[in-house]
Amino acid sequence: MSSGKERPAAEPRWTQTWLGGARAAGADLGRPGERFGFPEGGSGAIAGYGRRLVALFVDWGLSMLVASLVARAFEWTPAERSMGTLVVFGIQAWLLTALAGTTLGKRLCGLRVARLDGRPVGLGWSLARTLLLLLVVPALIWDRDYRGLHDRAADTAVVNV
Repeated sequence: MSSGKERPAAEPRWTQTWLGGARAAGADLGRPGERFGFPEGGSGAIAGYGRRLVALFVDWGLSMLVASLVARAFEWTPAERSMGTLVVFGIQAWLLTALAGTTLGKRLCGLRVARLDGRPVGLGWSLARTLLLLLVVPALIWDRDYRGLHDRAADTAVVNV
């Protein structure tokens, strides 16, 4: 039985548009960083997940090392040492990103933090980015340009060197 309204065969059902994501709905998202003018590859291109994760582990490991040395000198409890690791990580991420545009881990992995307008990140935006990074969840919510909420708030992106 027909209701008189036939749907064209090429038009997807409404469930196919949201179940398959934005591309299934016909949205052309382009490559990461394209809408901001970043190159497709090489220096200045948006960095992928792998090296960013390695850089994070390197930075965290170095922060644990420093906090352990301080904890041993001041006889901190394990809880104080854990909080010390977080504080050391936050301070190094804030200052190094603000002043050099990169942390030690990012430098070793060939990455840097760049503002979308090309200016240096600066102390203020780096502080906002770092505080959101320390909350963890904003850094886990990414957009199509591989920018977490902490990057979006600071108007930054992590790019290849």
